[in-house]
Amino acid sequence: MKKIEQFNEQIKGKKVAILGLGVSNKPLVKYFTSLGCDVSIYNEKELEYDNPYNAHIYIGKDSMNDLSGYDYIFRSPSILPTRESIQKARQEGAIITSEIEEVIKNAPCTVIGVTGSDGKTTTTTLINEVLKANGYITHLGGNIGTPIFTDIRNVNEKDVIVLELSSFQLMGMNVSPDISIITNISENHLDIHKDYEEYINSKENIYKHQTKKGILVVNYDNTITKNLKTIGETRHFSGKEKINDGYYVIGNTIYNKEGKEILDGKNIKLRGHHNYENIATVLTAINDMIDLEKSLEVLKNFAGVEHRLEFIRNIDGASWYNDSVSSSPTRTIAGLYSYDEPIILIAGGYDKNISYAPLGLPILEKCKCLILMGNTKEKIKTSTMEASKKTNKQIPIYEVDTLEEAVNKAKEVENQGDVVLFSPASASFDMFKNFADRGNKFKALVNKL
Repeated sequence: MKKIEQFNEQIKGKKVAILGLGVSNKPLVKYFTSLGCDVSIYNEKELEYDNPYNAHIYIGKDSMNDLSGYDYIFRSPSILPTRESIQKARQEGAIITSEIEEVIKNAPCTVIGVTGSDGKTTTTTLINEVLKANGYITHLGGNIGTPIFTDIRNVNEKDVIVLELSSFQLMGMNVSPDISIITNISENHLDIHKDYEEYINSKENIYKHQTKKGILVVNYDNTITKNLKTIGETRHFSGKEKINDGYYVIGNTIYNKEGKEILDGKNIKLRGHHNYENIATVLTAINDMIDLEKSLEVLKNFAGVEHRLEFIRNIDGASWYNDSVSSSPTRTIAGLYSYDEPIILIAGGYDKNISYAPLGLPILEKCKCLILMGNTKEKIKTSTMEASKKTNKQIPIYEVDTLEEAVNKAKEVENQGDVVLFSPASASFDMFKNFADRGNKFKALVNKL
C-alpha cells in the first residue's frame, strides 16, 4: 500500500481545520471533503470563496483563537505553529501539519528541498530544468510551481519532487527532504520571526529529520551553514575557494571537487557571481543523478527567473533591469556586483526589521546615484551616508514617494552605458501585494517611457 493510501485511511472521516485559504490550501478542501472529513476553513482576512463543498467557514482576525476539537490542523506558511491556539490544539492531541509537510511524508519518490535567505528560486528552478533535461519526470512545488499533495497519487517512484521551502514552511516540520540544500543564511523576516535564532532554527529544520540515506548541501562560505552536518552525507559548495566535497567557483569559473574546470562564466547567460554559485550548488546536489554534458547545456542557456535581474529594455543606451525579488540587503548587494557599468539604483520598501548597515559601502562602490522610496528609505540613506563618512565618497541621493516618481527620476538622470537597477533590498508590502506585483508595475512603467 502506498503511503498516501495509508494516510487517506487515517484521516478519513476526521475533523480537519484548514488555516488560511491560499493557493496551496484551497485544493485541500475538496480533497478532504471527498474522504468524508468534517472540514473547517479559517481565514483572518475577508475572502471570496463560494464554498462548493459546504465546509464550515470562520473569518476575522480573532477566528483562530480557539482551535479545539480537531484531529488534523493544516496551516498555511503565514500561520506560524508558535501561535498559542495551535500549541494548545497540539497539546489536546491535534496533528499540526501542512500541505508541503504531507508531500514530503507521503512522496513515493526522491524529494529535493531548497531553502536559504538568497538564491532559493533560481537554484530550485535550475535543479528542475536540469533533471527534466536528463529525462526525469519532475514535480515543482513549495513556494513555486503548483500544490502537489492532492495529486500525489499520480507521482511515480522514479519521479523527482523539487521544492522551494521558506522558513515559515519549515517551522515545526518533523520530516526532511531526501536531498536538502541551504544556499545561505543571513538576517531576514525578523518582522515575523521572534528573533534571528528562530529564523536560523527554521532554516536548519530542512535536514534535521533526515535518515542516514539523506544528503545535505550547504554553503562553505557562510559562517552559519559551513559547519552544519546531517546524519547522512554532507556536501559543500563554495563561491570563494577550492573544496574537496563539492563544486566551487574561483573568479568566474566553476570547478568540480577534483579541481577540473567545468564551466566558464563567459559562456553562461545568467549574470553575476551569485548565479555561478547557484550553478555550483545545483551540480553539487544532483551530480550523481545526471549526465554532466547534457546538464551543462541547460545551465549555460538558462536565462533566469522573472523578477531576478530581469532585463526589460534599453532606453537611450541605458539598460533597465527588474530585480524586485530582492527583499533584503544581501540580495541587492549580489545584484550590484553583477554589473560593471555605472548603476542607478532604485531601492526601498517595507521594513522587515533587519539591518541595512552592510548595504552602504556596496552602494557607494557600484552606484552613480541612489533613488529611494518606501518605509526603509531612511535606513538605506543612513547606511549610505555612514559609509560616505568612512570613504569620503558621495553620490546623489533622491527621495521619492511613488514607484512612478522613481522611474521618472531614473529616466531623467540616466546616460548611455548606465544600468538602471530596481532592487529594493526590502519587502513589498508597504505599497504592493507582493514582489511580483511590484516587479510587474515597474516593468509596466518602464515600458511606457
